Amino acid sequence: MKSYVLDYVNENEFKKLERALKKYNMLAYKKLTFSYYPSLKEGNFLGEMVAQNKKAGTYTYELKLPSDPLFAQVHGSVKLIYTVYKKEETIMLKEITPKDILLEGHQSELTTYKGIMISKSNASKDIFKIDLLSMLQDK
Repeated sequence: MKSYVLDYVNENEFKKLERALKKYNMLAYKKLTFSYYPSLKEGNFLGEMVAQNKKAGTYTYELKLPSDPLFAQVHGSVKLIYTVYKKEETIMLKEITPKDILLEGHQSELTTYKGIMISKSNASKDIFKIDLLSMLQDK
């Protein structure tokens, strides 16, 4: 049985994204840490393959993490993006998206509106989206 090693493209930035995910979306963090990482180490590549380079033997995947549907509509889906190097038996963890809101949440405390995080730089835009989506769901 193959055992893959998890590594990082940019460990410092990735750890910031993980900590912000832990703070603002505990369900996604738990699933990532206790379910997806062990599965990846065993060689079970989860998610959708978005790119491959047969010559180099690399495969890039996007794995959608569980999150609130309203959050996904406002900020985008929470995804883990990683690349598999089959010859080296290494998985390079690239990033967790939506990167902007997670990095902003890591730098300073974010406020919420109707239970959804709003960024400080685009607060009015995020509030407008949340209100619009709430009105559409009420109908």
